[in-house]
Amino acid sequence: MEPRAAEYFLAVVEHGGVTRAAQALYLAQPSLSEAIRRLEEELGVVLFERSGRGLVPTPAGRALVEPARRIVADVERARRTVEEVVALRAGELVIAAVPALAVDPLPELAAALRRRLPGVRLVLLDGTAEGVEADLRAGRCEVALTDGPPADRDPLCRHDAGGREIVQVTTGTEDLPDPLPRSRLAEVPLVTELGDSWLRAELGEPRTAVECAHRQALWELVGAGAGAALVSRAGAARELPGARTVGLDPPLHRPVVVAHRPGPLSPAVAAFLEVAGLGCGDPQRAAQSSSSGRAPIRTATSGCAWRKAPTIPATGWTAT
Repeated sequence: MEPRAAEYFLAVVEHGGVTRAAQALYLAQPSLSEAIRRLEEELGVVLFERSGRGLVPTPAGRALVEPARRIVADVERARRTVEEVVALRAGELVIAAVPALAVDPLPELAAALRRRLPGVRLVLLDGTAEGVEADLRAGRCEVALTDGPPADRDPLCRHDAGGREIVQVTTGTEDLPDPLPRSRLAEVPLVTELGDSWLRAELGEPRTAVECAHRQALWELVGAGAGAALVSRAGAARELPGARTVGLDPPLHRPVVVAHRPGPLSPAVAAFLEVAGLGCGDPQRAAQSSSSGRAPIRTATSGCAWRKAPTIPATGWTAT
């Protein structure tokens, strides 16, 4: 039974006749009569019979009342659910990130988004750059934070959110200058992460003391003195506040790339781009980024449908 047919049927039951039901529905009486006739043909039963009071349901009609009410209620519930998602009062956003960006800047971005959209549930996944982008293409997430370069003929829309300064953090007693020339990185054995293809592409194969699969293990190993690590300055300050950090010479910045699939975006994805301070094809925002000294925000692929959502308040988080 179509939801509209259920609504028409219940209106006739409630008002006891087609005329009053048609008036309540703002519908022509012949149209309502025809809709009830088609419903009876579809079900193969007579739903109403005449009485001195107008139309009353037959036994088959009385049996249909509760199922019809459930249909109308389900449709209304579905409508409200969709409205809440569109209005960003509910729903879910799945974000995949490489481990380094899952530590910095994803927590700040997630917190900013939660302050704006407290009803939206966030699901955070991690993986290699290749893995999170594969998840994005396959629809297993809606947004990816990656540091990998685009593949040939890559269909994804990519937004350059600047970079995170990489420092060496250690709890050892090595006497190292600050900044540390990259040529001297081999003097201190490192704790590295499996799958960090960006770091290896930038520095080659570093002198590795321990290679681990999880970012939390990296912090624990450095804190225990198993080696130094090359991590973002913000991440080191938060996770190992008592450790020594030194910058690199020349400086090294891990790129932060926010990617999504091309085409129309869900409101939650558009809101995420907004709290990240990103734009797509926005010359004014790009000019502001350039004048502030930050890495310029590059326009994503020309098929990107994102536009700044004026109803989302600005956030204090900015790409650096």
